[in-house]
Amino acid sequence: MKIEMFYLIFLCQMYGQSLCRNETRPNIVMVMSDAFDGRLTFDPGSKVVQLPYVNYLRELGTTFLNAYTNSPICCPSRAAMWSGQFVHLTQSWNNYKCLDANATTWMDLLEANGYLTKSMGKLDYTSGSHSVSNRVEAWTRDVQFVLRQEGRPVTRLVGNMSTVRIMRKDWENTDKATQWIHQRAASSHQPFALYLGLNLPHPYKTESLGPTAGGSTFLTSPYWLKKVSSEHITVPKWLPIAAMHPVDYYSTSTKNCSGVFTEDEVKSIRAFYYAMCAEADAMLGQMISALRETGLLDNTVVIFTADHGELAMEHRQFYKMSMFEGSSHVPLLVMGPRLMSGLQVNELVSLVDLYPTVLDIASIPAVGILSGHTLLPLLSKASAFSKKQHPDWVLSEYHGCNVNASTYMLRSGRWKYIAYADGLSVSPQLFDITRDKEELHNVALKFLDVQAHLDKILLSIVDYPKVSTTVQLYNKKSFAAWHHSLGRNYSQVIANLRWHVDWQKDVLANERAIDNWLSDSLSRASGQRKHQWVSPTFAILAKVTAEPTLQIT
Repeated sequence: MKIEMFYLIFLCQMYGQSLCRNETRPNIVMVMSDAFDGRLTFDPGSKVVQLPYVNYLRELGTTFLNAYTNSPICCPSRAAMWSGQFVHLTQSWNNYKCLDANATTWMDLLEANGYLTKSMGKLDYTSGSHSVSNRVEAWTRDVQFVLRQEGRPVTRLVGNMSTVRIMRKDWENTDKATQWIHQRAASSHQPFALYLGLNLPHPYKTESLGPTAGGSTFLTSPYWLKKVSSEHITVPKWLPIAAMHPVDYYSTSTKNCSGVFTEDEVKSIRAFYYAMCAEADAMLGQMISALRETGLLDNTVVIFTADHGELAMEHRQFYKMSMFEGSSHVPLLVMGPRLMSGLQVNELVSLVDLYPTVLDIASIPAVGILSGHTLLPLLSKASAFSKKQHPDWVLSEYHGCNVNASTYMLRSGRWKYIAYADGLSVSPQLFDITRDKEELHNVALKFLDVQAHLDKILLSIVDYPKVSTTVQLYNKKSFAAWHHSLGRNYSQVIANLRWHVDWQKDVLANERAIDNWLSDSLSRASGQRKHQWVSPTFAILAKVTAEPTLQIT
């Protein structure tokens, strides 16, 4: 009898301790949008569009002023966030090649440690997704012709002043998420973790261009346009085409932005994009309201971020796939119990930091090799947390379509250093972000010592010439396998994937270019900084010699 009583007391103590732990472990809600420019979450960017719920998080939580994606495209960026590892470690090279389906995410670890978990909406981090066109464009980016891969960016207005729900799929997922909060989370005795992935403010597919067309339509209603302050919309300066870095020119061409744009067109694209951001903000607001209505907000950490930004006609480009600020700078706002309010953090951070941060918030030890570092010391009011050492740099890399060389960005202090390919065959870029916020002046040749110093740091983080070679071999092998699988249908399939420059004029010549590319040796020694084949587009001046001028009529 005594033994049974002792056992019952022991169980009660354990149960009580478990309840205590659940009460002290906060709930976690993350909302991740797609293509949200992080500069809109703080001044002066925040003045251009009304984002009341972003502002709510900013006032009651912490805003990271220098948060970056680890890869400016959907799947590789999300793969880094979910895994806590850099792209070159997971080999998430493009929108088709990302994490294995059985990869362990921070959400998996939360569930294994007693959290009730739910993920809804856009996840997009495992291999095998996205269109055939998208993956083929990534595989063939080194071939000696330029693919025109996207429709020209356009705007489309729908509905009237009462039309609120434009992106219906996102709203459906937001409704499901808030319903889950009301019905499941509110009645649970466990702490919970909820992830909501939004597609907005990613531009929509241009349906008139067919099923393989990219997202080049900025679509909204008068209701959301009303949230945009037209007087604060800036028209970005563009370099003359002859003065553009060759990789930037290639991107401009493949994004179908090398033609003439009127100032009104540019302002319209930017206004519609900001309106789409306002709609995404309203979805964030619905999540916050559900937490407040259920009494859960006071014990919930709310995180808002994005996979990458949107250029919205900066640098004569739209979309992402670039290391310029509009594409690589992401929002990161965190609010929750025992966390700082109204704080703006200047430290450089990136999406790989979210994995260890979420686990730290939940008091779960991180396992394995992680690229990121917990941000909790920068957020917490608790005296137990000292400001641990956090790297004074962030790394972003890109290996996908619309760019014809693997790209590596190191942001450190006032400098942004961008290296390409093997580090020799394509000239690097260096921008002083504090003095040149528009990133129009490449000062790599002016500050050779800075360039050399940053390149040394970059090489200590990632052997990027070796990684570039690995990506090239992967691209060739993947394309060759796909080519072989189509047999006699290959010519017809590839001709219909996109509108190719001169493809219809000379199909045989372009197929010959692919054949020559595939026949090149696949046995290049890894790790050696050898000269590699470079697209003819690199013949354009790589060194900026002209002053920036506005190229809009």
